[in-house]
Amino acid sequence: MKIKLVSKIEPVYKKQVLTYLRLTGMKLGLLVKFNEALIQDGISRILNNL
Repeated sequence: MKIKLVSKIEPVYKKQVLTYLRLTGMKLGLLVKFNEALIQDGISRILNNL
């Protein structure tokens, strides 16, 4: 797990999560942006070979 503080989610972060998933063999990763009115609006699912 890695935690970063950024003002907005850039496309490079999604690619970084996908790389971590591939290296670890895991299937699902989440990017969570906490600065949203509803937490569900800030969750991005990243899938590896699903």
